[in-house]
Amino acid sequence: MLLRELVAIDSVNPSLVAGGAGEARIAAAIAEHMQRIGLRVHLQEVAGGRSNVIGVLDGRSAGRSLMFCGHMDTVGVDDMDAPFTPDIRDDRLYGRGSQDMKGGLAAMIDAARVTAERGLEKGRLIVAAVVDEEYESIGADALVREWTADAAVVTEPTGLQVAICHKGFAWIDIETRGRAAHGSRPRDGRDAIMRMGRVLHRLERLDRELQSGTPHTIMGTGSLHASIIGGGRELSSYPERCQLQMERRLVGEETGDGALREVRAILDDLARDDPEFAGTAALSFSRPPYELPTDHPIADLLAGAVEASGASTQKVGMSFWTDAAVLGEAGIPSVLFGPGGAGLHSREEYVTVPDVVTCRDALGRLAAAWC
Repeated sequence: MLLRELVAIDSVNPSLVAGGAGEARIAAAIAEHMQRIGLRVHLQEVAGGRSNVIGVLDGRSAGRSLMFCGHMDTVGVDDMDAPFTPDIRDDRLYGRGSQDMKGGLAAMIDAARVTAERGLEKGRLIVAAVVDEEYESIGADALVREWTADAAVVTEPTGLQVAICHKGFAWIDIETRGRAAHGSRPRDGRDAIMRMGRVLHRLERLDRELQSGTPHTIMGTGSLHASIIGGGRELSSYPERCQLQMERRLVGEETGDGALREVRAILDDLARDDPEFAGTAALSFSRPPYELPTDHPIADLLAGAVEASGASTQKVGMSFWTDAAVLGEAGIPSVLFGPGGAGLHSREEYVTVPDVVTCRDALGRLAAAWC
């Protein structure tokens, strides 16, 4: 079983987890499998030892092109008992990456096999397995510089629903500054950590305002959370610096620059209230929300293929960011569609095996209809 083989390969993202195995081994396995089922295979080096794998199946005559896209990397495996030992119980396959997103990878590759065996009458099917989605999506960025299609399906886990949009995100670094001094001399010291407490209080208020605001029709509301915090050097000293890394989830027309302005407005307000307050904020990385153009036919065509494969579906939005936004920005209208399961990024992760089969069947039907 292809899915079992993929889950058994350690492909922890090395940019996300120091010492992670990376995608070299899984890329080699996918390339070999694609060649075996009759696809023309291209390796696109993205970084040292990290390559996208692109398989191409051309039809007998001209037609539209369709891309299936999925990422090969996974998050880390801390506290997992046997992350790379695929275990099937009650129609569930357990293991790191089973749901996110080797189930979708296996489904799209096997859909290409089925399509190749039946013969593709028209158009072109492109099957892209990319690196680094779990960190900065350098794989998808590289993919769209050299490859395009008339439409795409990103096979992230959607529980067999057709997702036509998803949220974006912004990572913001905040620093508050104080003055180092001996802990016994409060007149000499300024506590940077306590000053960050004021920032956290205002961020919590902003988060409540965001989540109680008017939601996007499908994506819901924006939100934020404090992700990583640090400061201070020793118990008997006033801390001179405190650093906070936060994440802001974006919906609709929201942008990373807009999120940064929100934070800087908070810092400005605090500085007006207290002339000794000093804080800075900088945008370290962001990705925009994504929404399929409302008049594009790919979502309806995929929904029909899902129904024909024996499952019910509806159009939804996803809370997590995906490579669909990269494809969409590059002019490739994209939807999300993949199997169900549970345990994204958690200690116990599984994908529902019958969903993988249904996903495969629906993607095969879509390729024939679209191309």
